[in-house]
Amino acid sequence: MDKIGEQLNKAYEAYRQVCMDRDHAVKELQQKTESYMQQIREQQEKIELQNNIIAKLKSQLAALNANR
Repeated sequence: MDKIGEQLNKAYEAYRQVCMDRDHAVKELQQKTESYMQQIREQQEKIELQNNIIAKLKSQLAALNANR
């Protein structure tokens, strides 16, 4: 009976460890996803700003060309 109890304890401990590893992996994935999403938002803001600058420069260039 002791041997069965030992095996059950080992199996439970292995299961417990796998669950903790899984939970850690899920948490790490969530953190990385949040970080990547934040980086994407920041890059989108930079792109929008650059597009605005390009539009203004095109407008100025068109005005200069119209005056010639």
